[in-house]
Amino acid sequence: MLVFLVGYAGCGKSSLGKRLARRLATKFVDTDKLVERGVGATIADIFFYEGEEYFRAAERDVLERLVEENFSGIVATGGGLATWQDNMERMNEVGTTVYLRRSPEQIISRLSDYGREKRPMFRGKSDEELLQFMRGHIAEREPHYAKAHIVLECDRISDDEAVEMIVDYINNR
Repeated sequence: MLVFLVGYAGCGKSSLGKRLARRLATKFVDTDKLVERGVGATIADIFFYEGEEYFRAAERDVLERLVEENFSGIVATGGGLATWQDNMERMNEVGTTVYLRRSPEQIISRLSDYGREKRPMFRGKSDEELLQFMRGHIAEREPHYAKAHIVLECDRISDDEAVEMIVDYINNR
C-alpha cells in the first residue's frame, strides 16, 4: 500500500498522515523532511541558496527513490510536489493519491506562528495579505491536486473523519 497525501501547505498532510499511518499500522514519511535530510539544509535555505528548480528536482528524486524502494505506507508530500512536471501522474500511477482540500481561511486558522515562519512563502504577511496570496496560489494549484483518486473536503469534516474516509477507501479498493 502506497498512499500519497497532496494539498496546499498547511492543509494537514503531515498531521493527518501520522494519524493515518498509526490507524493502518504502517510507516509514515514526509517528503519535505526527506529532502531536507538528503540535501542537508532546510527547505527555506534550499530555496534561498539553490532556488525552486533545484528543490523540485530534489523532491522528484525523493519520489522516485520511494517508488524504487517499494516503500509501503503513507507519504505526506510537499505542497508543490504534485504541481511540478508529471509528479501527480507518477503518484497516481504507483499509489493512491488523496487531496486534502481546505479553504485558505481554515488553513490560516490552523497555522501556528512556527507554521507560518517555517514556510518562506508565508513569512512577513498579515492575515489579509496571506489570505489573498493563498486564494490565488491555491487556484493555480487546484487543477493538479484535483487529479487525486480521492478529494476530501476537509473544511466540513474532522481529522478523525478524514482518516476513516481514507481507510474505508483503501479497504474497499
